[in-house]
Amino acid sequence: MSSLRRNDLKPRIVLTEDDHRVLSALALTGTEAADDLLDEVERARVVPAAKLAPSVVKMGSTVTYRPDNGAERTVQLVLPADADIAQGKISVLTPIGTALIGLAVDQSITWEARGGQKHVLTVVSVEG
Repeated sequence: MSSLRRNDLKPRIVLTEDDHRVLSALALTGTEAADDLLDEVERARVVPAAKLAPSVVKMGSTVTYRPDNGAERTVQLVLPADADIAQGKISVLTPIGTALIGLAVDQSITWEARGGQKHVLTVVSVEG
C-alpha cells in the first residue's frame, strides 16, 4: 500500500450551487490561476447552500489556516474585484484562495506557489 506523500494532499471539497456557478464562470477566463480554480470547481461536490456545513469554506468566509511554512493566518476569501491584502481579503484566484475554497475545518491540501514550490495548509477555523 502506498503512503500519501505530503505534496499529494487533495481532499474532497464541497461548494454551494451559487459558488459553483460563479466560480465556474470566473474559471473560464483562461489564465493559469483560472485553470487551477477550474480544476477545483470540477472536482467539487455541489450542494444547496442550506446543506453546506458551517465548517466549510465558501466565498465570503473568514478562514484561519495554518501553512506548513509559517504561523496561522486569518483571511477572508473574496472575488478578485474585492481583494485587498491590507484588509486580509484574498482573491479566490490566488493559489491560497483556490486551495481554501471548499475545504472544511481540519482538512489539509497541497497548493503550489507561483514560484513552483509546493506547500500544505490546514484549515483551523471558518466563520461566515
